[in-house]
Amino acid sequence: MSLTLPVGPLPGRVLILGMGWSGRVLAARLEALGVQVAGTVRDPATAAVDGLRCHRLCAGTAPAPALLDDIARADAVLGSIPPDADGDPAVRMLRTALEDSPALQWVGYLSSTSVYGDRQGGWIDADSVADATGPAGLQRLRAESQWRALASRRGIASAVFRLPGLYGPGRNALVQLAQGRARHVLKPGLLFNRLHVQDLVAVIIAAMRRPALQALYLPSDDEPAPPQDVLAFAAQLGGFAMPPAMAWDDPALSPALRRFYEGSKRIDSRGTREALGWAPQFPTYREGLTDLAASLAGHGRALPDPGIHG
Repeated sequence: MSLTLPVGPLPGRVLILGMGWSGRVLAARLEALGVQVAGTVRDPATAAVDGLRCHRLCAGTAPAPALLDDIARADAVLGSIPPDADGDPAVRMLRTALEDSPALQWVGYLSSTSVYGDRQGGWIDADSVADATGPAGLQRLRAESQWRALASRRGIASAVFRLPGLYGPGRNALVQLAQGRARHVLKPGLLFNRLHVQDLVAVIIAAMRRPALQALYLPSDDEPAPPQDVLAFAAQLGGFAMPPAMAWDDPALSPALRRFYEGSKRIDSRGTREALGWAPQFPTYREGLTDLAASLAGHGRALPDPGIHG
């Protein structure tokens, strides 16, 4: 992916399997661009406030005819459902409908950099070997292979997005500090990249407009950084006291959080940027958090009094 791919039009109809936080941000942007968007959720009532066209999809329940109709009409389908031990549950439940869809021309899957083992601060890029041995990474790899196999059988374009930690409105260090949920975890040598959700949306849209066979993208910001640096910047920005420091292997941390802090790696996203003609709007956590704080102030939603949480 050393050359920028040719640009085409956006798909007219997009189906997002797993309309969670990032999926809703993507849906809003696509609808603003004139794309018809539908999605799936476990509980359709959770999507009512956003006015999104959503279908219920959960294990053990047959897909509704309306969902099957949207699959048949979708030009593009994006998978955003967490995997399980057997890969992507959505692919298993909807394989026949996806394979038989007369309109489908592109599929994408939101994966994770958990597919790579610990690099002890070393770099990864699109040519790096996905050598995960832990359950989370292996599940992601199975899901990726299922989406790629589906695209290969159909002879259509596909894109796998291996993502670092996402942040944005409602999910960031400022909110965690304000709600007293922030963890000041220390591990010597630990650092990793992040990606603002609006930058993720821009990458997905760029990939939809540049369809390619078996594409692989690693979008990220420009500055892999220790988590305590990000937390300290957010605390200074919002006027919060830093929570007490704790070691990454402290028994008080849940097993899931300890696993999160096990691996240290840095992302080289130059191949993704060149292929998609993309650069992050928020190149580091500083720009991203500063924009989030300004957005709260601009909407008259001041951060809580830090004295309450200090």
